[in-house]
Amino acid sequence: MTSPSSRRRALVVGLGASGIATAIGLRRIGWDPVIVERAPGRRSGGYFVVLFGAGQAAARRLGILDAIPDRSPPGGITYTVDRAGVRKPGLGFGDLPVAPRMMLRGDVERAAFAALPNDVEIRYATTPTRIEQDPSGVEVTLEHDGESVTERFDLVVGADGLRSTVRRLVFGPHDRYLHRLGYMIAATTLPGPVGGLSPHEGAGLLEPGRAMWIFPFADHPPTVLFSYRTDDVDAEFTGRPVERVRAAYGPQPTGRLLGEALDALDAADEFLFDSVEQPRMDAWSRGRVVLVGDSAWCPSLYAAMGVSAGLAGADLLGSMLHRHPGDVRGALRAWEAQLRPHMSYYQANGVEQRYFVTPGNQRQIALRPIMARSLRLPVIGNALRSLRSSSKSIRQRELDIAHAG
Repeated sequence: MTSPSSRRRALVVGLGASGIATAIGLRRIGWDPVIVERAPGRRSGGYFVVLFGAGQAAARRLGILDAIPDRSPPGGITYTVDRAGVRKPGLGFGDLPVAPRMMLRGDVERAAFAALPNDVEIRYATTPTRIEQDPSGVEVTLEHDGESVTERFDLVVGADGLRSTVRRLVFGPHDRYLHRLGYMIAATTLPGPVGGLSPHEGAGLLEPGRAMWIFPFADHPPTVLFSYRTDDVDAEFTGRPVERVRAAYGPQPTGRLLGEALDALDAADEFLFDSVEQPRMDAWSRGRVVLVGDSAWCPSLYAAMGVSAGLAGADLLGSMLHRHPGDVRGALRAWEAQLRPHMSYYQANGVEQRYFVTPGNQRQIALRPIMARSLRLPVIGNALRSLRSSSKSIRQRELDIAHAG
């Protein structure tokens, strides 16, 4: 897919999965990408993610799928557990209409980084501070160790996450685009199974407005996710994160499972603590600047499509630039026109699915064991599992986006 025209230069901001995948796609069509990353080195951590069909298809085209492990636990089962330790049949990601691969975010980033050509330049501890463009290119001022340099690019890609610096510099402040869902999340890797669970058993502790999930893996310690409703997101960012999480799950006694998970969060060297938000934008590009992945459409973790959507969007971007040689703006318009219906669906699904992860009331909690038991009944279970092959709303959209590139 190398373009016969003169090589073009692109700045990719962000060394996450979307940014690395974008650079691979651009290099494949003959562009020269330069990646800048705010952090002083490449991230190695990450927590539970799933890779659906669209993400798997994009990863295959990018040449990284075989290097991404499937850590789905063999014979894994998810229970609903209360604070007293009583277990009931539960529903996990393996019960979704489209069966995904389960893994860690770092698995995807590691595989993508390994596939990145050696001649792609990467600059760590570097951030853009000014972005200005004209019809023929983009001038970007980059800061590193207190020193600034201004360079010219044919394209700038913001793949720098939910609170994107590129989006802020080109489109405007975060509060203009970020929509809060009213939830907080915390996640970390556990030192091992907790609460009496076996290594391949998962659990969901579900209460109105708050939940805790344990995600097991085949060959890695489990991870934990806390998700809870809040009426004051700003207040949650005051004080120690673990104390905010403990307060959200009080004042009742924790019980063994929740107590051990909270203790693990308190002792963790690395953890995630953040609000759940979605960017809502009328356009993902402005001139020769485009946003990819969470910077543009973050579906939220409740949709479980973040990594898949990021890889699919990055892969399609390279394809569209190749199909529209010499017309960057036209390529970006075509890219967005093809991608937006899918991402709008995933964003809407992320809002709806918040109740799957964090039930809003006792009735939603009460229905879950009934749904889980029905999956294990021969007649009803077969009918529900047939959704894997007949669900147009999910599976067909997976197929459409998977073949978009």
